[in-house]
Amino acid sequence: MTIRQGNGASTRPDGRAVAREHETRVLRALHRFGWLRTRDVAALVFTRWASRPAAHPSLAPVVGSTSALRMAQRTLRRMRDSRLVLAALGPDGSTVYALAEGGTRVLQSMGIVAASGKDAVRGVSPGHFRHRCISNEVAIAGIVQGLRVSTEREISRGLWVGGDAGVAGKRPDVLWRSADSWTWVEVQRSRYNVRDYAQLFAWLRALNAAATGGAFQFGSGTLRQVVFICNSAMEAKLRRDLAEKGLSSLLDTGLLVFERSLYSFETIRFAP
Repeated sequence: MTIRQGNGASTRPDGRAVAREHETRVLRALHRFGWLRTRDVAALVFTRWASRPAAHPSLAPVVGSTSALRMAQRTLRRMRDSRLVLAALGPDGSTVYALAEGGTRVLQSMGIVAASGKDAVRGVSPGHFRHRCISNEVAIAGIVQGLRVSTEREISRGLWVGGDAGVAGKRPDVLWRSADSWTWVEVQRSRYNVRDYAQLFAWLRALNAAATGGAFQFGSGTLRQVVFICNSAMEAKLRRDLAEKGLSSLLDTGLLVFERSLYSFETIRFAP
């Protein structure tokens, strides 16, 4: 953007001010997500957000442009040199970034209660890493499409509408809100353990009972859809068990759906 002065001359925005704005946005993003890859920062920070919520939001991951990726790389390199962020190698070979002590001090000076992300990027298992990558991509997709979003990290810390207790004892991996409706996203890479699977079906029974009576409501909104992002084996098992437990109506009404084409759970190596 060029600013024209009264005498007809023009000045460009202060490059240092623009750089500081970019850095602040990156710090805020890392505070919300815990850690992000370069491509995530490009998609979230350097991609234009919708001015109003999408009418039919997509779960597809946002891919930043070549220009956005270059901006992310430049900004993260500068922030690393300034000790605002930490960098670590993820299990898939990608570089991940988290808040350094210097970055937390910047956020704290703005009134944001932030903490270093050094523990978040230390010793992450390949399975958990891939799960978090997908959850982050889903959250970023919602944000870029103009939705209100609770990230996996925020939900795990109780910083969402369900608090520490959850909704009917359950927490999603990602939550989208558009107007007065919620989209609840579950990312499931492998089989549930016995306890978690029992809790899942207790929650699904509560959901089914509420839906039969009208709608499942919480936090001044209505649950529009529950989306399971999983592989084909997990989908097949859930479908069988839903039928056995008399909960197939959740599928028939479209309240519960599966998505297994947009994301891969394979722990392959990517370029940084």
